[in-house]
Amino acid sequence: MKNQIMLEAEQLQEEMSAWRRELHQIPEIGLALPKTVAFVAKKLKEMEIPYTVYEDSSNIVACIGQGDTCYMIRGDMDALPIEEQSREPFASSNGCMHACGHDMHTAMMLGAAKLIKAHESELHGVAKLFFQSAEEIFAGAKAMINAGAMENPHVDAAMALHVFSQKPVGTLGGDIHPCAGVYGFRIKLIGKGVHGSSPEGGIDPIVTAIHIHQGLQELMAREISGFDEVALTIGKFHAGSAANIIPETAEMEGTLRVFDPEIRERMIQRIHEITQGIAAAYRTKAEIEVLSDVPPLVCDEKEITWCQDVIHEADGSLTVDTFHAMGSEDFACYSELVPAAFYMMGAGVDNPEERLPQHNPKIRFNEKALPIGAAIYATAVIKRLGE
Repeated sequence: MKNQIMLEAEQLQEEMSAWRRELHQIPEIGLALPKTVAFVAKKLKEMEIPYTVYEDSSNIVACIGQGDTCYMIRGDMDALPIEEQSREPFASSNGCMHACGHDMHTAMMLGAAKLIKAHESELHGVAKLFFQSAEEIFAGAKAMINAGAMENPHVDAAMALHVFSQKPVGTLGGDIHPCAGVYGFRIKLIGKGVHGSSPEGGIDPIVTAIHIHQGLQELMAREISGFDEVALTIGKFHAGSAANIIPETAEMEGTLRVFDPEIRERMIQRIHEITQGIAAAYRTKAEIEVLSDVPPLVCDEKEITWCQDVIHEADGSLTVDTFHAMGSEDFACYSELVPAAFYMMGAGVDNPEERLPQHNPKIRFNEKALPIGAAIYATAVIKRLGE
């Protein structure tokens, strides 16, 4: 059985789909989303919902209700630097693409805003709606926190939904540990460039990089248990510009994914030790730059259970199972501060054979998921702040 909020959300299907398609055609990346921010701000203004725009980060915080109790819901808005190949009639053409479904999230949040505003008289507290930038580069949540968005009033608990393109509409997945932490790094090795005919006069950073790469793989093979759920990948390697010249520098970039915070700290330490130790052995200077640093997403057990009840209250036919994956999410920055729940939500197209993974240039999402997400958000807010 569907609750009243779900029935109201279904009446917004056409409007939310239109919002989503307009957003889909103006994808923007990182911390600079001027067109997206302008679109969201315009809709919030039309709804007579007060909001704050953080211009330096393209983050928006909208507030509905009054009081000291505060519940937060978050939807991310940024896209990816991917050339779209979906063949949707509303496909983007600016070299970027909403290949992770954040346009869906923004539309769901606007739908939730409209629903919550209609029930504002039932609230005994403040609903904070975070329209967040830069999730894909793990910078938006930190920018929100640094700007003080979690305060005045202080956020007591939070929830986020994320569409999942490989699961059917009507299914959701959650877990205490739904997403791994990420540590992205760049290793720059500085040697001494010489002509390839006289290598003894130089210091070859390529050789050093190869041994570091091998050392990191042996770290995984000999210091990590198969039960520890750790992934370490070097996905980028660049050195040199000519076949007969030993270059002065070589660069490699990698990513570490792990669920256990203690293992994460030990792995980071060992990455640095192996890099510096091997570099010293081969007379090469090594510099390590941190590209991303987001903790594992750890949800509060009580919040996960409570949100599962909310999901079933919104629509008893929705199914909830477990989601536990090595992908990362900067919602983890909020869950470190307050009790939080995070659920993946099925948004796969109707034909299972046409469902593609996130970040694929041909991916398509099912807009039937929009009212489900909006209703879950609104039900959670009204239930929490109506108590």
